[in-house]
Amino acid sequence: MFSSFFRSSKRPLTSLSEQEVLALAISNEEDDGRIYLAYADALRTDFPHSAKVFEGMAEEESHHRQMLIDRHAARFGNRIPLVRREHVREFPERKPDWLIRSLSVVEARKQAEIMEEAAHRFYLGAASHSTDAATRKLLGDLALAEKAHESLAQQLGEQHLHDGAREQEDDTARRRLVLTWVQPGLAGLMDGSVSTLAPIFAAAFATGDTFQTFLVGLSASVGAGISMGFTEAAHDDGVISGRGSPLKRGLASGIMTTVGGLGHALPYLIPDFKTATAIAVAVVFVELWTIAFIQNKFMETPFVKAALQVVLGGALVLAAGILIGNA
Repeated sequence: MFSSFFRSSKRPLTSLSEQEVLALAISNEEDDGRIYLAYADALRTDFPHSAKVFEGMAEEESHHRQMLIDRHAARFGNRIPLVRREHVREFPERKPDWLIRSLSVVEARKQAEIMEEAAHRFYLGAASHSTDAATRKLLGDLALAEKAHESLAQQLGEQHLHDGAREQEDDTARRRLVLTWVQPGLAGLMDGSVSTLAPIFAAAFATGDTFQTFLVGLSASVGAGISMGFTEAAHDDGVISGRGSPLKRGLASGIMTTVGGLGHALPYLIPDFKTATAIAVAVVFVELWTIAFIQNKFMETPFVKAALQVVLGGALVLAAGILIGNA
């Protein structure tokens, strides 16, 4: 009873008959071709040249599929058994079509490389267990073809991604990254780091109680994070502005706002007031320099200008909190 309970529902590749291997290869080529077409559909609006590359790869998969079907018909007839990659232990799972639209162009290219490498290993393994000379040759040729898909993608890329098209698409991908993740996250980090300075340090110097100060900082950070996250998600659906998913932007803004506030609230878990305050002040300056670095790297703001704006503004808010706390 226990052996049947723990028995895997997947079969090892070595247990498949040659007919089942061919059926698995046919379904694999069908799936990969459909995935490449889904990549093309998802990328066509913003990355039309990369979409053409994936369409070319889908055509190649269709050609492989027809070769396998012809071989199966010659050896076993027209009735192809249903064997899919999820039935075989050695096959990695693929993303379903409805999740593909969330991939970036960089992720799509990387996923295509993974798919081709998995297909290459499958055909090598299948060919080594085939006893029919013609089938063995076909599987070996397909293994070489899958390995050569890297050069095929390169050739298609040279054909479709010419005259600066690759650079243009990379710029589009970078712009989308900045608008969807970096800009909302940076705004949240700035808000969380700066806006919580005054209440946290005012509470610290007014009470001298590190744990009470931590509670103030925790509530201010979480409250600001929730507020910033909902505001970012609700004020722009991204359709007209092209800033991407409101959910992603809301998460980036809300999480980074909370992180920015917690950075200088957590040191107040240390019971000694002077030690906790010294560490919190040091963390504040690390946060502010981090903001200046992100502005310089992603927003192309001159580092000196970004540092002057952020550090000066943060220092003023910090001083205000200390003065109010000592009043």
